[in-house]
Amino acid sequence: MNAASNGNDMNGPSAAVVFADQVRAPTFHADVLALLPDPASVRACLDIAEDAARAIQGRMAAAHVGADPEAMIAAPEEIDLQMMRDLEEGSPRERLERVERAFNEWKGARATRSETPLDDCRGDVARCVTTECHETGLVVAPAHGNLDARDAFHEVVFKERKLVLVPPAGGYSGNLVRHVVIGWKPHSHAHDAVVAARRWLAAAERVTLLCINDKPDGSYQFTARELLAQLGLKGDVVAIDTEGRSVGNAILDFAASVNATCLLIGAYKHGYFLELLLGRVTRYLLSHATLPLMMKH
Repeated sequence: MNAASNGNDMNGPSAAVVFADQVRAPTFHADVLALLPDPASVRACLDIAEDAARAIQGRMAAAHVGADPEAMIAAPEEIDLQMMRDLEEGSPRERLERVERAFNEWKGARATRSETPLDDCRGDVARCVTTECHETGLVVAPAHGNLDARDAFHEVVFKERKLVLVPPAGGYSGNLVRHVVIGWKPHSHAHDAVVAARRWLAAAERVTLLCINDKPDGSYQFTARELLAQLGLKGDVVAIDTEGRSVGNAILDFAASVNATCLLIGAYKHGYFLELLLGRVTRYLLSHATLPLMMKH
């Protein structure tokens, strides 16, 4: 079981520890959840989550999730792997304390953040992600980082199929919904991503649907305009050709040219294992994007 926090952290009260099969009110009722598996990305995730919640006048919460061999039911090899992490990353408790310190520094910087809760769920990462993300509309989570971060991202995207907002590796510069660019093809995964992001698109100052390598009959642009009308959204529809570039490169070039502040895509057209072999665009964007990347599988 998870060990209870003792509340003696020098930087403030410790996070509330939860069991991986409990539903916690602090995150259960949040519109936006900042998932904090890795201390290195805490600040960026919190800043983006705060802006995302403010955009829709919603509520944000934060949760640390992390693997803990003492609270896992897993194969011996998996438990051994997790225990080996202690040599480089510290114990699960030490990793939590680093997340807490970063969270408390962020929280203490503004009085308006005093009501933002932080949960802690340690044990099996998959079960913790399910617990914390149960009813959240948008999850802010890093795609890279320590093992907990990579495992949590996989669970949020492929198992929970949540709308996910990924902070850029170079840091977040603000103005999340000033100009949202949507990478559009008339496929179900792209359609579902736009529908899931509707509240944030409605709050955006500017929305552009980008159609790449449209068909001769202009069907991509037609379906883009049709979707905007169905959702009651206002936006521009633009078509470009890749002109020898990769699709991912073309999307980022366009986003930079129009000063986009967020990029929305339907992520990973295939399932997890096929994506390992075939996936290119999503992986390219995750590795090279310098702006927040919103996605849904």
